Amino acid sequence: MAIVPSGTTTSTATPAGRGGVGPLLRAWRERRGVSQLELALRAGSSARHISFVETGRSRPSEEMVLRLAEHLQVPVRERNTLLLAAGYAPRYPETPLDDPALGALREGLERLLQGYEPYPALVVDATYDVVSANRGITMLLQGVPESLLAPPLNAMRLTLHPEGLAPRIRNLRQWRGHLLAQMERQIALHRSAALRELYEEVAAYPVPESGAEETAGDVPYVALPMRIEHEGRVLSFVSSISTFNTPMDVTVAELAIETFLPADPATVKYLHSMAS
Repeated sequence: MAIVPSGTTTSTATPAGRGGVGPLLRAWRERRGVSQLELALRAGSSARHISFVETGRSRPSEEMVLRLAEHLQVPVRERNTLLLAAGYAPRYPETPLDDPALGALREGLERLLQGYEPYPALVVDATYDVVSANRGITMLLQGVPESLLAPPLNAMRLTLHPEGLAPRIRNLRQWRGHLLAQMERQIALHRSAALRELYEEVAAYPVPESGAEETAGDVPYVALPMRIEHEGRVLSFVSSISTFNTPMDVTVAELAIETFLPADPATVKYLHSMAS
């Protein structure tokens, strides 16, 4: 599956006209549960200066805005908003994924996904829209209604929708709880109305009645597996998510690579037999 643009949009600078950067920084500090003194120590400043910045009595330098944002783990997209609110130009571009400037990145991602086959792997954006996937993912999606496969594909909808993968997942309640908790962590980290809307949508999906609910039980899995039926077999996978270190572009910062590693020998054997 080729990489396609995810359709993200750039944040506006509207907060800049409603109190400047101070209230925004205070909101991020409170969101992270950090005191003014603790933030000052991390950023090599003083609690007095942090207080003055937050109340608008002092205008922080561009370097200080970025330093505070780094220590508060502010997402790259929102760092541009902070800079605009402080009267500075945005530092991080948002390059469309199909832009020639990201050609090497796209090629690298495609090679990574193909190299992971026959195991499933995909790339998603900040709202879990699928921008690329390998043949392992395509195999798992066999039989999913065309209405759910219309672009943009969304990994959370495909997994939790009662007409998607949900009826096939043998430990659905466990896996659903894991996915919703993952989304809650992302919502706490990012101020994203779109992500909150998606969460409310998928959390409201009815849980299909698919017989007895399996759990990991005493099976010695190294992590919570997704146990999914495929052509009469039950395949088990554990997943991992990777992001880019120190991204300098909003689009790149919001990409995540999720890989599914077979969790038992039977799954490994089946996937390799399908590949051959």
